[in-house]
Amino acid sequence: MASADFQYIDSDSQLQKFCEDSAGAKIVGFDTEFVSESRYRPELCLLQVAVDDVYAIIDTMAVSDLMPFWDFLVDGDHITIAHAAREEFLFCYRASGAYPKRLFDVQLAAGMVGDDYPISYGNLVSRSLNKTIDKGETRTDWRRRPLSDRQIEYALSDVIHLKRLYQKLSKKLDKLNRTEWFEDEMETWQIHLCKTHDEPQWRRVSGISSLKPPALAIVRELWIARDQVAEEKNRSPKRILPDDLIVELAKRGSSDLKRLKAIRGFESRVNRSMTEPIIEAIDKANALPQDEWPKRLPRGKSTNLGLLGQFLSTALNVVCRDQSIAPSLVGTANDVRTMAAWKLGMISPKDKPALASGWRAEMIGHLIERVLDGTIAIRVDDPASSDPLKLEYLDRG
Repeated sequence: MASADFQYIDSDSQLQKFCEDSAGAKIVGFDTEFVSESRYRPELCLLQVAVDDVYAIIDTMAVSDLMPFWDFLVDGDHITIAHAAREEFLFCYRASGAYPKRLFDVQLAAGMVGDDYPISYGNLVSRSLNKTIDKGETRTDWRRRPLSDRQIEYALSDVIHLKRLYQKLSKKLDKLNRTEWFEDEMETWQIHLCKTHDEPQWRRVSGISSLKPPALAIVRELWIARDQVAEEKNRSPKRILPDDLIVELAKRGSSDLKRLKAIRGFESRVNRSMTEPIIEAIDKANALPQDEWPKRLPRGKSTNLGLLGQFLSTALNVVCRDQSIAPSLVGTANDVRTMAAWKLGMISPKDKPALASGWRAEMIGHLIERVLDGTIAIRVDDPASSDPLKLEYLDRG
């Protein structure tokens, strides 16, 4: 793009004017460039924006107050378009406490109309619009200034196609009667991101499934302490205190410093600023009454769901192919096994799995029942085809 085709915004007054001028926009596409390595949260280095047919680069290293942009993004009556928008959503949510207005993630939409999921922006543009994007600046350190013409062109390429992608994908969603499905999925996805951001995610520490409640209490308090120190230092939490050491500390259950230092890797892999918080967290957990211990996650019966899960996953893939939707968007192999366990009564009826809810249940609700009652078979239809398998519904009556 020629330099006359976009605005370069590097002052608060320029940003304020840009947002005021854009107030009546119908379509807003945006993307971010950031650095996240070894940080508690990604550092925003650049914002690329497409407002209807006006393009802008917002230099977030020069602009001191980005709130006018975030306020603009969550207000008004526009469609907000982005690709693989996890970080874009979180930048907005952290700053404003609100969702981008009517967010449309083109990656998710592509999966819902039969494309790969997840699909890169370059591949999506190539397949949908027959355009090629130069991705030569993927490893750029976006904190450095000045930006070169090549870097700016690369950054702008991430937003100039968003409007056309939205128009094409929204038509496909309408044609397949999946617009409501997509809107439900976007809402669920955003709620999940907010929950992940707002609530302690200590249960994601690997290796805790076999721990008893007193040890889980220690894991929880250590996770909270680690998160606080990581945020203060703007360091990756696992560089402050690795997950495997959290589990080892929880198993031992002692806050005695000599016993802590006797753990292999404690002195070499634990940030020094964590020593006192670790002791305080363990003491706090050990002092909790039993009714405040975390509950262990329910574990299913020992029935082997392996073969059944494989068959269900294959059946799901065939259904997704027939209905032009990405199987990985519908559910994982674990989602399928969980659904089967729920149907077989191995999981509490109140713990409704993802595949039994919303548009997923509408799409494949009958599938699990018919697999379990033996009225679905999978056969080879055309061995030379790229899709050789076909579901066959049997009459057992």
